[in-house]
Formats: sequence, C-alpha cells, structure tokens
Amino acid sequence: MADYDIKNESLAEGGRRRIEWAAREMPVLNQIKERFEKEKPLKGIRMSACLHVTAETANLMRTLHAGGADVVLVASNPLSTQDDVAASLVLNDEVPVYAIKGEDNATYYRHIESALRHKPQITMDDGADLVSTIHKSHRDLLSGILGGTEETTTGVIRLRAMAKDGALMFPVIAVNDAMTKHFFDNRYGTGQSTLDGIIRATNMLIAGKVFVVAGYGWCGRGLAQKARGMGANVIVTEVDALKALEAVMDGFRVMPMMEAAKVGDIFCTVTGDLNVIDGHHFEVMKDGAIVANSGHFNCELNIPALEKLSTEKKLVRPFVDQYILKDGRSIHILGEGRLINLASAEGHPASVMDMSFANQALAAEYMIKNHAKLEKKVYSVPEEIDLEIAALKLKAMGIACDTLTEEQENYLNSWEEGT
Repeated sequence: MADYDIKNESLAEGGRRRIEWAAREMPVLNQIKERFEKEKPLKGIRMSACLHVTAETANLMRTLHAGGADVVLVASNPLSTQDDVAASLVLNDEVPVYAIKGEDNATYYRHIESALRHKPQITMDDGADLVSTIHKSHRDLLSGILGGTEETTTGVIRLRAMAKDGALMFPVIAVNDAMTKHFFDNRYGTGQSTLDGIIRATNMLIAGKVFVVAGYGWCGRGLAQKARGMGANVIVTEVDALKALEAVMDGFRVMPMMEAAKVGDIFCTVTGDLNVIDGHHFEVMKDGAIVANSGHFNCELNIPALEKLSTEKKLVRPFVDQYILKDGRSIHILGEGRLINLASAEGHPASVMDMSFANQALAAEYMIKNHAKLEKKVYSVPEEIDLEIAALKLKAMGIACDTLTEEQENYLNSWEEGT
C-alpha cells in the first residue's frame, strides 16, 4: 500500500463504526456502489480527491474504490478532518489518506503535494486547491489529466475565473451546480450543520439573539431559515439587489453589514468572498459578539484586522478565540474563522451528503466516458444525472411521483394547441 499521513492508526475501529453509521443514511450512494462493483466503470483510473475527510466522504471513497478507481484522499480544510475516519480508510479500506485535524498550513499543502504524486487522471476538489496547485506548480501533470469535479461554490467561482482567463487546462464538472446538490446540501445541510457547529462551540441559546447572516445564496437561505426557526431575530446582508429583495420578501430584515455589525449578537458569513466582515465592522460590534464563518475559506473574516485592533487573544473554549479590544470589549471568533460546521461539529448530515456524493461519483464516471469531446471549461452536471439521483432518492424514501401520459407530453411540446 502507498504511504499515508494520519493522526493515529488506533482510531480506526471507531472510524469504521462512524462510517457504517453514515452509510445507513446514504441509500443513493449505496445503490451506485452496487452498480459500480458489477460494472467497474472507474477501473484503473488514478484519482486524487481533496475533500473534507468525514464519514460521508469515506462512503464516497468506498464507492469509487468499488468502481475500480485507484484513489488518494487529502483534506480540503485543516480543521475538517475526522481522524478516526482517516485511520479507518487507511487500515480497513486501503485508501491512502493524508489528513490530520488541525494541521498547519505547511502540512496542508504538503498533503496536497502527496495527492499530486499520485499523478491523477481525475481530480475531485472541494474549493479548487488541488486544481489550482496543479496549474501553478505542477503543469507537467496536465497532459495526463482527463478532467475533474468540483464540490463547492467557492471552488466553482475560482474555476470559472480560470476558464474565463483561458487558464483552465482540462474540463471540470461543477457538482455544486446540480439541483440535487445545492438545493439540499447548501440549503438544508449548511443551515442545520452551521447552527450545530455554533451551538457546540458556544453552548449558546439561539432564541432571542440577533443573528446576522452575510449572504443570501442557497447556504444563506438555509441558515437564515433555520436560525429563525430556533427563535432568532435574523438580519441578512447582501450585495445582490435581487437576493436582498428575496430576503425581504421572505420576511427578513436586510441592511448593510456596517449597520448590522452594531446590533448583532451572532454573525455568520456564507458568501465565498473576501473580508465580508472587515476591521471597521469589528470596531463597532457589541461586547461579546460571536463571529463565525461557514463559507469555504476563512478569508471571509478579516482576522488580521481584528488582531490589530486587539491587545490580547485567548482560547476560552474549544474552538472559541476571545479577542480583547483596546477599549476592553471582547469579540469571539469560532473555529479560527474556518468552516464552523466542520471545525466544531460533524458537517452535513449523511442523508444530505448522499446526494452530493452521488453527484461526485456519477460526474466522475461521466468525465471518464466523455472527456475526449469536452472543452477546457466548467460544465454543469448533466440533467440526466441530476434526475437519476432525484429518482433514486425518492425510491429510497419510498415515494412515487406521477409520469406524463403521451397526450400530456404532446400537449406540452406543441405550440398549436391553445386554451
């Protein structure tokens, strides 16, 4: 077996139990795994995956392995790794893993280098760090790469920017854009798991608090809805007039971050952009404000600016850093500003990741079959894959839906029949 770098091999048994528990809630991926075991559509393909190393991801790795792939896994975030899961994948499933929860930045990129030594033919990213590193410093690998897949909004934004500049050298499927991904993963998954992470880190009552959600994309919608459901007074901040209007019509207060910063008790960014909460916002926050991020990178919070405003920083609870400002106020940053749902909690529920990772598995299969006719750009998940996953999910839930009659199909496809 290839080399690996994990925290502790002795954690493997606990990881195996956690992986199997998650598998119970991932019926779509299980059905795909059964087919992959028979057909081996990924046979002999070298894959490097840069994803959150969780029990749900482990079930994706098992599915890819069942399909014949030679896969290596590294973390896509220094705080998102479940060390027992990493150990189980290495010892029980023979999947090389390079991931340790809390790894420093140097270790994080050393692990990415380990994934690239695998000379992947298919990349599988969550945030585009793998693809970005290949294009910046490992261009010798480009000729052997068939294509890739990307899991999250932030990564898709980066990849589309690369494609626009003509810098992207192989096709990538934006798994994030699948309806069965962003409807469920971003809205229901992020909404629930982000609050779970905030509550686990702080043990704070959400009801009655002023909860500021920065961004009203699918993640922001889900978080705002869940926070309101727990009794919070929710404020939304936005830069997009249409999304701001939608938030207003959904019953939320909308205002600029500078105004929200003065009244918020809890803040959470879900935008994928830079310095969404900046130094001048920290300057006007209440004493004791709680600040978290559930976007992919911690750059959404300008922590260096907060450090300049502060005289002291101390860890007051696991995953809670207290910054004491020069005037005596304190501001609390959760999970070092990294993905709070994975830093202090367990990420999305398995039943949500079931569809996200079903998209990953089927998108990889599609890329292998169709890479020769694809251009060097970012593609959406084909509609037939999205519909297949939705149908498999409904089947697993024991739910049936109607089908069109021939007469109804003809009516919908005709322009000649009026009212």
